[in-house]
Amino acid sequence: MTTPASHDTSAAPPPDTNPGPLSALLCFDLYAASRSVTAVYRSLLDPLGLTYPQYLVMIVLWQQDRTTVRELVEELRLDYNTLSPLLKRLETRGLLSRRRRADDERSVEIALTDDGRALQAQTRHIPAAIGTAMGIDEATVIQLQHVLRGITTSASGYTGLDEAPRPTSARRPRRLPPGRVGRP
Repeated sequence: MTTPASHDTSAAPPPDTNPGPLSALLCFDLYAASRSVTAVYRSLLDPLGLTYPQYLVMIVLWQQDRTTVRELVEELRLDYNTLSPLLKRLETRGLLSRRRRADDERSVEIALTDDGRALQAQTRHIPAAIGTAMGIDEATVIQLQHVLRGITTSASGYTGLDEAPRPTSARRPRRLPPGRVGRP
């Protein structure tokens, strides 16, 4: 004997776990907007031989001429494994130089070269082009930056471990110390 579909709870997830349509998800809107803006950047940066993350590194250097890898990691929110090859490519192109600091061998200093400084003139049109592509005025940009920075700050500290239990099937078995069996 089969149970009516209205009583069969195994066929569909409980209503509170259904995220709803994409149009209701803020995360999807953020994702879609990011992809769209990144595509505009790509069209502007490809002729210059830059990727968006490389452009961000150059912006930091155009503002302060030199920095350290550690400072770039913190400012750009990239990890070392992402940043190192990116810096190597920019160095190979002659846009920056890398060298260990004499006072601290563990620290690598990044500095603009003359070619790196010259590249800035070729990018001056990019902020206005991005603004035009996004179709929003300066006041809206400032409001949006404020909201997005708040989201970034909040989400950066969120672990999700205390707020929402994971389904049992997603839990990994607990590893016991050697010699221990079963529950403590």
